[in-house]
Amino acid sequence: MNLKHTTIAPGESVDLERYDPADRCGLSSKEDSEQLFQANIRDLTALQEIFAARKERALLIVLQGMDAAGKDGIIKHVMSGINPQGVDVHGFRQPSAIELAHDFLWRESKVLPQFGRIGIFNRSYYEEVLVVRVKREALGAEGVEAAEDWRERFEDINAFERHLVRCGTIVLKFFLNISKEEQRQRLLARLDNVDKLWKFSDADLDGHLHWDAYRRAYSEMLHGTNTTWAPWHIVPADKKWVARAVVGKIVLATLQTLPSTYPKADKERFEKAARLARALEAESPDNGKPSA
Repeated sequence: MNLKHTTIAPGESVDLERYDPADRCGLSSKEDSEQLFQANIRDLTALQEIFAARKERALLIVLQGMDAAGKDGIIKHVMSGINPQGVDVHGFRQPSAIELAHDFLWRESKVLPQFGRIGIFNRSYYEEVLVVRVKREALGAEGVEAAEDWRERFEDINAFERHLVRCGTIVLKFFLNISKEEQRQRLLARLDNVDKLWKFSDADLDGHLHWDAYRRAYSEMLHGTNTTWAPWHIVPADKKWVARAVVGKIVLATLQTLPSTYPKADKERFEKAARLARALEAESPDNGKPSA
């Protein structure tokens, strides 16, 4: 099945109005999506085990999108076949007082994945050129200080991600592109479901009320931080089953570019294994106790 998705070309301007949030990416039905998704999960499970064993690279997955775009669902479903011992998930919302006392990349940089591990950022340092920007513009405070020059922050992020890639971390960035109407319906569904009220916050409503401002901020961010070493993938998110299939396929395709064999044991490890095998074989099945 040829699953289509959009990766922005470096330097390409981004007008989110040109990207259809309801695009099916070549999938004819939810059933087709589920079939593809399950096949991808099986392959992903096998490759992740090899990835963890080799410990040669790290994988960082960055999920960005408006509230209710499906970030939590992506993590729950796409990573369903992954060994949880090899995955670290971090969510970033309003920074603490300690985090505010550091540079804007500090809180994410201290939880980056180790080699052999997959790190998932549910929101990230990109909030510092999205939420912060929209709120400052609403207050009429845009450009008050040099530190709030968004283009400079774009440059800092690009340099940060280039450093990660050069040091062996693969950076996958997904923008979950949801429409305003679909967001409205999902937020209403949360409010109507007592079991989902815990997910609702004032920030959800604020994001919906400032929809156009956030879309402009996202468009400029996607353009300013789309690089050859860490490109953005724009994922249609109005249909959750499409978004999950697309993200799963891209993660799988990324791991498929890496070595797919387990690391070879050296001579010392073979000798240790042989000694251990001899010691275990020398033991009696009942640990020396007389049989009944």
